[in-house]
Amino acid sequence: MNTRILLFILISVSLNICAQKDSLELDDKYLEDQFYIDITYNVLYNQPKNVKESDFSYGFSAGYIRDFPIIKNGKVAIGIGLGYGYDRFVHGLKVTKGESSNDFFEISEFVDNKINTHNLEVPLQLRFRSSDAKKYSFWRIYSGIKMSYNLANSFSHKISETLVKVNNIKSYRRFQIGATLSAGYATFNFHIYYGLTPFLNSEAFVDKERINTRIIKFGISFFVL
Repeated sequence: MNTRILLFILISVSLNICAQKDSLELDDKYLEDQFYIDITYNVLYNQPKNVKESDFSYGFSAGYIRDFPIIKNGKVAIGIGLGYGYDRFVHGLKVTKGESSNDFFEISEFVDNKINTHNLEVPLQLRFRSSDAKKYSFWRIYSGIKMSYNLANSFSHKISETLVKVNNIKSYRRFQIGATLSAGYATFNFHIYYGLTPFLNSEAFVDKERINTRIIKFGISFFVL
């Protein structure tokens, strides 16, 4: 229930922001879509054998993207930005933090274990759009990559109703990169992120199998100013 309330608040705030003016005119040029908000449904892809499918997982990202028009009419541009991202995953692995050695992973019979991450994000986009300085509703296709650096991570699971939580495990890959695509018209834009790097490093194994799990996100993007 708390998750549904959080998503409702985020979407309501996003819609209110996106009702504002959609471009910033500078003399005969203009800048577009400089602030972004992404709300996503997250999936853990390429899980190890016998690991149960993850339950409902979600993410939220927001930040600033500097718009650099390539051509004078502003319909093609490059965007470089900086933002913050939060992701929450419900999954089927239990993690024991290694103090002087590697972290230990084992398969859980329940899919109620959680991962929470806080990331610094650097999006890089090639932007195509049908906009002009006076048009606030237009088509857009933004493709590119998003680099992220993990600021903090936590893994939790329950043992006999006791919550066990480990923070900032060594096996979590601090630097990650993924391909992104945002496309749509006016307020609502479809967004997808495909992780190009596994979210755990090469030292993460379960039952002698390396964990090559990647992150995929589906959702909506909002752009303003």
